[in-house]
Amino acid sequence: MPGMDESPGDAGAVHDVLGTVLADTVRRTGASIGAVYLIEEAEPVLRLVALSGLPPDFAAPWERLPLTAPVPVADAIREGRLIWVGDQDEMARHYPRVAAVLPYEFPLAAIALSGVHRCWGGLVLTWPADHPREATPRERGHIASSARRLARLLDDAPRPPALPDHPRVVPTEAPHHPSQTGMAAADYLERLPEGALSLDLDGVITFLTTTAAQLLGRDAERLLGTRPWQALPWLDDPVYEDHYRTAVVTRAPLSYTALRPPDQWLTFHLYPDTSGISVRITPGGEQSAPDPPARPAATVTPTGRLYQLVHLAAALTETVSVRDLVDLIADQVLPAFRAQGLVLSVADAGRLRISGVRGYPADVIERIDGLPLDTELTPAGQVLASATPAFFTSPAEMARAYPQAPRISDKQAWAFLPLVISGRPVGCCIVSYHQPHAFTADERAVLTSLAGLIAQALDRARLYDTQHNLVHGLQQALLPRALPTVAGLDVAARYLPGSHGVDVGGDFYDLLRLDDTTAAAVIGDVEGHSIAAAALMGQVRTAIHAHATAGAAPDQVLARTNRLLTDLDTGLLVSCLYAHLDLSRDEVTLASAGHVPPLLCEGPDHARVLDVEPGPLLGIDACACYPVTRLSLPDDATLALYTDGLVEVPGTDLTQVTTALAKQLADTHGHDLEARIDSLVRRTWPGGRHTDDIAVLLIRVARTPSTAG
Repeated sequence: MPGMDESPGDAGAVHDVLGTVLADTVRRTGASIGAVYLIEEAEPVLRLVALSGLPPDFAAPWERLPLTAPVPVADAIREGRLIWVGDQDEMARHYPRVAAVLPYEFPLAAIALSGVHRCWGGLVLTWPADHPREATPRERGHIASSARRLARLLDDAPRPPALPDHPRVVPTEAPHHPSQTGMAAADYLERLPEGALSLDLDGVITFLTTTAAQLLGRDAERLLGTRPWQALPWLDDPVYEDHYRTAVVTRAPLSYTALRPPDQWLTFHLYPDTSGISVRITPGGEQSAPDPPARPAATVTPTGRLYQLVHLAAALTETVSVRDLVDLIADQVLPAFRAQGLVLSVADAGRLRISGVRGYPADVIERIDGLPLDTELTPAGQVLASATPAFFTSPAEMARAYPQAPRISDKQAWAFLPLVISGRPVGCCIVSYHQPHAFTADERAVLTSLAGLIAQALDRARLYDTQHNLVHGLQQALLPRALPTVAGLDVAARYLPGSHGVDVGGDFYDLLRLDDTTAAAVIGDVEGHSIAAAALMGQVRTAIHAHATAGAAPDQVLARTNRLLTDLDTGLLVSCLYAHLDLSRDEVTLASAGHVPPLLCEGPDHARVLDVEPGPLLGIDACACYPVTRLSLPDDATLALYTDGLVEVPGTDLTQVTTALAKQLADTHGHDLEARIDSLVRRTWPGGRHTDDIAVLLIRVARTPSTAG
């Protein structure tokens, strides 16, 4: 690959070339912003490792993303396809969280970095606002080829690269060098009757004319190297900084009018490109423009913090469990405030029970878990009682306020945030620092606002966890506790609940020993995710068990169970696959009620999807008939039964996924059955975050001399 040795020596070399390829991709595609995400191996999280065309502060809320996050790059990786979002309206429809945090007009593309054996991550590109809403086939081809190029780079690396804490910022063009032409341009600008200044992508003033300094009312030396909204109090309003952000993200020219006190109106014209923003300042303008509301400087929330709060608020609404909430705070809130420690406690029966922690050793947590709310060993109880946060910038300040509190950790600064809903204490969130930290006014304001959002999220998450534990217990009670031992068969089963939602699923499986040489295997899926679906699942299992042990043939087992369901008239449909295994005849007889086809592996490189003629789903027609299919079942063959949650992947072809699953079953021939189930699940859901329930039942013929016949 150009610009890279065949075997890069270390992770740094890989990241260098990743940056080079990203910059080249941005130039070749005409994009304005590019980003590369890699998947963390330890957990299903995306880490932003390279960024081009955008200041790193803009990307701070997006540095770490769960693979299940409702964002384009996560969808592109999960679905294995190019995601194109043409404009802000489309973004708001499909990705409302992204649209809320980035309310700008720009097209976006996201695509997975799919290597030979694994998906490495994803590539994100955005274009200026004037780009057409639809991507051309040629553009799509460039995007896909760039993704393949990045994936090959990662495939060729000797080992997966270590992921940096923060993304590497990659310039898209070579830096400019001073020249006579540049001096002439500066002289030209000085002669103009209007002001001119230049901002880099971080918003810092890198050049301004004498006229610009005069119009802004500040010496040029005092403005160079500063941001306008920080150096000029009358521009210190989120509205004005947002104009700059809009220009950077959309790369579209814009203008706005501002009042320089007491009565001088100025119009700012912004012209952005990949290197920065040129600003033209003219006196006058629309004097009817509203005067930005005056506010004390100490209470101004900079736009960066404001967007951080909007982003975190949107993310908090999507947390489901307490664990999700802890991960979100640790992965996004702590980096946003440059903190290193977190303790999340819930108020329970007059005590603070720790629900999540980051950055503390286990012995410290043991000492503070379960402390009473009225303890003087920590400010947590007092801040909950008063519903007022407490900030301690150093251990000395903590000691003055709480002289009886022992030093139980090496932290040097703390923010104690009460989590209260309508006067009801929910818990306490402690954010801490390794070094003394002076909390600015805007940090205190944003953390205080964030505490209210965390309180609501924690309350919802605790309710979810309670419901989830209840329905999970119900699900486990309805599934077989253990599969019976059948001579001549090795069996393994797995039930995996869906990654989202608290409703119990209707997937089920069973294995029945009928006599010394016959057994029955069954797998099915009740429509929906509800208590009613689970209850019906229990009834179906019982009916199948009764008819099978009474000696009914496979087609009659399904037909009689079907009549029961139509009599019950639950309104729910059931798919089911019944397999009668006769070891004395070396055959299996299959009957299907609209279920996904099973797989049969007869040895290495010999696996196939079985062609089983299906009958209708159970519960539709009381008189339905169910065809039977008879197949030979040789020694060492493995029969795989599963539910549709294993193979129904959004954006993929069901037949292709099922065929690939059969190949995976053959590739693992000879392995332990539990390991083979693991490989089947990982083959379809590499991130481990499936959205539907999955049930898998593997049956391997393993005859002993006494059962060989």
